[in-house]
Amino acid sequence: MNIQKSYTNHEGVGTLYIVPTPIGNLDDMTYRAVAVLHEAKAIAAEDTRNTKKLLHYFEITTPLISYHEHNKQARGAQLISRLHEGDDLAVVSDAGMPGISDPGSDLVRMATEENVPVVVLPGANAALPALVGSGLSTDQFLFCGFLPRKKKERLAVLESLQNHEATLIFYESPHRLKEMLQHVHQQLGNRRGALVRELTKKYEEYIRGTLEELVQWSVKEEIRGEFCVIVEGAEEVEEKDAFWWTHLSIEEHVDYYVKIKDLKSKDAIKQTAVDRKMQKREVYQAYHVD
Repeated sequence: MNIQKSYTNHEGVGTLYIVPTPIGNLDDMTYRAVAVLHEAKAIAAEDTRNTKKLLHYFEITTPLISYHEHNKQARGAQLISRLHEGDDLAVVSDAGMPGISDPGSDLVRMATEENVPVVVLPGANAALPALVGSGLSTDQFLFCGFLPRKKKERLAVLESLQNHEATLIFYESPHRLKEMLQHVHQQLGNRRGALVRELTKKYEEYIRGTLEELVQWSVKEEIRGEFCVIVEGAEEVEEKDAFWWTHLSIEEHVDYYVKIKDLKSKDAIKQTAVDRKMQKREVYQAYHVD
């Protein structure tokens, strides 16, 4: 067990400060964040070129060290060594809270394993403002981050989320949004949702509606900007699980068993017929002929 008292003397060991940075509007930088970045011995940054612009704006001259997905093991060990030598260090991501969908989480884990104190500053983050502004329930929520890139893995993750009653929060890039929404609709049904893009920036936008409407919007519109996708949790309906397929066409229903459950088409057609209380030949006709 490890008990950390964040603001007591740590006998020559430095503190690792987790410093959120603005996700678009520089006015969201806190006074405390600026002070910590001024006082740290060095700042570990995901992209030093991007962070230099932020430091220049706030007249911060603290040295930068690159720390990202491709060098996190070796560079992380170097940073931990400096912390043991007594240096206070700060870590920032390109935007928002370090450690959320970025390698900052690995550095925090290494620090805690080495009994190095970790102090997390509050600040800018995309997930919570998007959730609150979506109009969906905030009683319970599940942060899912980015879904897997590969279709089969993505569908499997979404299937595992079908019965969660908590509101779901995803991040998604513009070039994958359309396909991602189609898969969310396919696996979770026509729930309410919201797309939130360009948070805190001039073109901040909330698109609220059913998942079907959001899919249609994504097909028609030119998609730009990074997105938060907020999706309503599963409804508390006793028979919901038995009729999970109601939003699917017969073809999509059979494909679900073929592509996700790895059934042969013959067995997939048979199971679809059982689900829908149809004759097997009717499903076969709809799947292979119609």
